[in-house]
Amino acid sequence: MTTISDENGIINNFAKEPQMYYAETPSNQEQKGYMFWGAIALVVIAGSVFTAVSVS
Repeated sequence: MTTISDENGIINNFAKEPQMYYAETPSNQEQKGYMFWGAIALVVIAGSVFTAVSVS
């Protein structure tokens, strides 16, 4: 932590900032995985909505 004091003697503590980095574009295999899990999530949500509508 960085500690700074001003002219009145007040102490201020500042957290250490993390190193920044840029996100990388996902590979084609990762994109296919995201699409697969998105499709599964869509089926689960559609099934839940269909069940709720048919029960009520």
